[in-house]
Amino acid sequence: MALMTPLVAAHQIRAVVIETQSLFADALCHVLSGDPDFQVTSVIKSTDELPIHCMENVDLVLLDIDDYCANVDQAVFLCAQRFPNAKLCVLSSFAHADVMQRCLAAHASGYIVKDTSLSELASALKAIASGTPYVDPRVAGAILRRRALNHEAAIDELSGRETEIVRLIAQGLSNRDIGSRLLLSEKTVKNHISRIFDKLHITARTQAAVYAIRTGIA
Repeated sequence: MALMTPLVAAHQIRAVVIETQSLFADALCHVLSGDPDFQVTSVIKSTDELPIHCMENVDLVLLDIDDYCANVDQAVFLCAQRFPNAKLCVLSSFAHADVMQRCLAAHASGYIVKDTSLSELASALKAIASGTPYVDPRVAGAILRRRALNHEAAIDELSGRETEIVRLIAQGLSNRDIGSRLLLSEKTVKNHISRIFDKLHITARTQAAVYAIRTGIA
């Protein structure tokens, strides 16, 4: 009688762990190996050691970003590039809303603080692998509180038209697309964005997008 092991393995979540600290990597692999739903296919020390070619047979990537906080966007981008079919979960020692927002903006699917309980960790990773975004409730709560406090201030800082433009920037629209949407010339949109940058004391569209998310405009 044929064994059913291959059928079970086909449903396992194939995970890659990217972790610079050997002890934490070992602990993480031990937790995942103890759950029949996971299969750790490889452990990588850093993003510098990522495979050159795309690896399409990976379902989940766990990336510890504590060493990449200054350039987290690039680290997340590299992982997405190398593992195009995988969901990316960021692990961090810090419950920082700003860092989490940068990770999500770079298309990470989850953000988990390392002191999360083992049972919650496993549940969160399974949710992320299945396509359900997950963020640590403590960080999400901080963002919601900040939104409640800043929403009124945001409305006061920006005009109605400027608020519309920031919302569209957060959606990834170009100046030309924004002009088409709002029936404005591209030059007028540029002028609006220049005033928005001055009011918010920012210098880049990505910062405007983050502002929109923080304040609830987006």
